[in-house]
Amino acid sequence: MRGDVPLAPLTTLGLGGRARRFVEARDGETLAAALGWAREEGLPAALLGGGSNVVIADAGFDGLVVRMAQRGLQRRPRGERQELWTVAAAEPWDPLVAQAAAAGLAGIECLSGIPGTAGATPIQNVGAYGQEVAEVIESVRVLDRESLEERELAPEECGFAYRDSRFRREPGRFAVLAATFRLARGGEPALRYPELARAVAAAGGGRPTLEAVRGTVLALRRSKSMVIEEGDENRRSVGSFFVNPVLPAVEAEAVVERALAAGAARDPSEVPRFAAGPESGRLDPSAGPAEASAPKVKLSAGWLIERAGFPKGTRRGPVGISSRHALALVHHGGGSTADLLSLAREVRQGVHDRFGVTLRPEPVFLGFEESDPLGAEPSAK
Repeated sequence: MRGDVPLAPLTTLGLGGRARRFVEARDGETLAAALGWAREEGLPAALLGGGSNVVIADAGFDGLVVRMAQRGLQRRPRGERQELWTVAAAEPWDPLVAQAAAAGLAGIECLSGIPGTAGATPIQNVGAYGQEVAEVIESVRVLDRESLEERELAPEECGFAYRDSRFRREPGRFAVLAATFRLARGGEPALRYPELARAVAAAGGGRPTLEAVRGTVLALRRSKSMVIEEGDENRRSVGSFFVNPVLPAVEAEAVVERALAAGAARDPSEVPRFAAGPESGRLDPSAGPAEASAPKVKLSAGWLIERAGFPKGTRRGPVGISSRHALALVHHGGGSTADLLSLAREVRQGVHDRFGVTLRPEPVFLGFEESDPLGAEPSAK
């Protein structure tokens, strides 16, 4: 265990302060011992994975940060058509996707190029281009932070929702140790997302393979600076900072009317909106029957941001909006977390003022008193 460890180098944003105490956990026993020690010392404890979806306070974390370092992959067949992959929490995610596609195993090919670790995917219910991991998760092995005992959770116990899960809603309850993914041998690639389907069709070549779809996804992400590469001016980010809003159909139509009235669109067809399907439409398990049955529509947060007056390439000193993707807030160097959050508040307030939509942040916040340091709700004007 070490003290006063800088956390910024362990994140893709390159922002944040130091951890009062820091330890790497390469197995469940080490993790349980570290969390037990923190409890005895009266210190808060936080977990850190690949650092690609976390915003750390400038003051750092006044407690114990445990960096998850468990590695390993176990493959086992289930019948003739499926294979189960049990992946330790700290295994890098994208190499697993590449390995699955090369082996002809379908289920995660559209999640190519996403940075971070396998253990983070169920926490965020990672999704992109029409897929999300909740579709293929067989189980999640966790350490119950209350009892410090290991448990195996079935998908229905994980409370998966759009870019959400029980793990996010109960952040101090579980530590993900491993996830088991159910992959389809010889399965067809998922081409549900219109942009991806068009790009694959444009490439030609007949029936697309899993590896071809993976390559197309990587090309699309790279065109938006959503693949972390040295030399890319937009590389210091957490990817999408805000979640695409999923609203009841009536509320979505009201947003369209506001867009027309504000001159942000000349025709309703210019406002991107999509039926909330498998990748975006899982409702919060806490929703009531009427809310759960209401039709849902997904809006484009990036479109709302740009039409609210924040085009790609917007700068606020050392931070800004990606020059290639309006959903990514980037750190250009020499900035602070406070700078980034100031921009995020400005963007969220601007979208709320123009369209009446409150954007929800996607990353996890570490070292803040509030779970959402942007504030619960933008102020009315």
